[in-house]
Amino acid sequence: MSTPQRLTGLTGATGTTGTEGKSPGRWLALSVLVLAVLLVAVDATVLGLATPALSEDLQPSGTQLLWIGDIYSFVIAGLLVSMGSLGDRIGRKKLLLIGATAFGAVSVLNAYATSPEMMIVARALLGVAGATLMPSTLALIRNIFHDPRERSLAIGIWGATASAGAAIGPVVGGALLQHFYWGSVFLINLPVMLVLVLVGIKLLPESKNPVAGPWDLVSVGLSLVGIIGIVYAVKELATHGPSGEAWAAALIGAASLYAFVRRQFTLTAPLLDMRLFRHRGFSGAVLADLLTVFGLSGLVFFLSQFLQLVQGREPLEAGLAELPAAIGAVVTGLVAGSYARKFSVRGVVAGGLAAIGLALGVLTLVHQDTGYPLLGAALLVVGLGAGFSFTVTADVILSSVPKEQAGSASAVSETAYELGAALGIALLGSIVTGVYQEFTAPANVPAAVADAAHESLGGAVEAAKAVDPQTAHTMVAAAQEAFVDGLRMASGVGAAVLLATAAAAWFLLRGQKLQDGIEH
Repeated sequence: MSTPQRLTGLTGATGTTGTEGKSPGRWLALSVLVLAVLLVAVDATVLGLATPALSEDLQPSGTQLLWIGDIYSFVIAGLLVSMGSLGDRIGRKKLLLIGATAFGAVSVLNAYATSPEMMIVARALLGVAGATLMPSTLALIRNIFHDPRERSLAIGIWGATASAGAAIGPVVGGALLQHFYWGSVFLINLPVMLVLVLVGIKLLPESKNPVAGPWDLVSVGLSLVGIIGIVYAVKELATHGPSGEAWAAALIGAASLYAFVRRQFTLTAPLLDMRLFRHRGFSGAVLADLLTVFGLSGLVFFLSQFLQLVQGREPLEAGLAELPAAIGAVVTGLVAGSYARKFSVRGVVAGGLAAIGLALGVLTLVHQDTGYPLLGAALLVVGLGAGFSFTVTADVILSSVPKEQAGSASAVSETAYELGAALGIALLGSIVTGVYQEFTAPANVPAAVADAAHESLGGAVEAAKAVDPQTAHTMVAAAQEAFVDGLRMASGVGAAVLLATAAAAWFLLRGQKLQDGIEH
């Protein structure tokens, strides 16, 4: 065995051996981690295509439907920092396998939910299980791959899977919904999780921080309340405008996050080392990470409904129509690291963010009869941009810390990912919903039918069955037009946010480089 060498990150050092850096099973181990990431990412968007069938079966209100869509990402975002820190302490492999088992079990509860309330609770529990998986996967990559170039490729595969998973969700959902009931989009998790657990036990190495200290439950509670409070406030303000409830949630969330940050500076073993954010490149990468997924997930969520409920596509056809986003993310995710080394980190990240922003800008031109070439091209550009930006920012975040802190750094990256997904659905989806609810139903429609139609576009299609065909056609046409108006407005907001973030990333990531060569 070779003499142990010292590994140096951008902000600290750890020990390893040259032999460890070239473990022969490292790529097989990566395949297990990628499987976990794929499943969690797919589950964030797979429900999009099932929304019409779920709405017909469970009859949720518009607000309940939004909660069903985004509570999963809310809970994951709120718990990721805590779970990343827990993995550092008890072992990342152990936490991953426990989480995978729980994820499979709770998927059954989701599949057989019988009411909107039960579905919301089941999705929240699935988020708890999902929160144990994501930071463990990226932290294990940091500990398996010690050569920075190999690690960049591994993170590229991981990032491509995470980005593509969000776009593949509708395809998986569409294929299942073509032949089975909506609960099948959750039952598919069971065989995948079984393979993950059985193979993971054999292939994955265990790793933890030997001097991590105790797990601070007060910090866990503060981070959970803080993130969920802020995201809930954003959702309520976007959907219903200013209200006492929304401002109260914002105040509680902000106060909790402030207390969380203050507490981290007083602990000898903090849940999250806040000093990491003093690194301009680290902070810039986290911001870019969050907004990349914001654009991707928001787009996938409302386009799934547009393709089905406005353009009348079958679930599988609609899912396949969104495939260009996944293809783009995979292609650029695999080459992002080498491009960042050849050109610059800030060029690749800012360029990726700008591409997403421009594609969203193009969607402000969409109307009910827009042909697929425009939609497909926009989705492809979004995927290409997401693959570049998300992969490189994850690499920057992970290489900025010693490997003992990999769980905490991974949790920051994953929190940005899930918070971006939650905000994308909540903010952009809420803009669509807010504009949609302003449409005028025909005068002869009963009040109860009109109220049901205003809850959601899926609700309008279902409610139309209660009136005569001519009135139904008029009402659904008005609802579809209002939905498209909302989609255009949400696309415009998303485009402005992404282009502004591209400009910010250009300055924040100035001088940032990826590591090169074997760490020593």
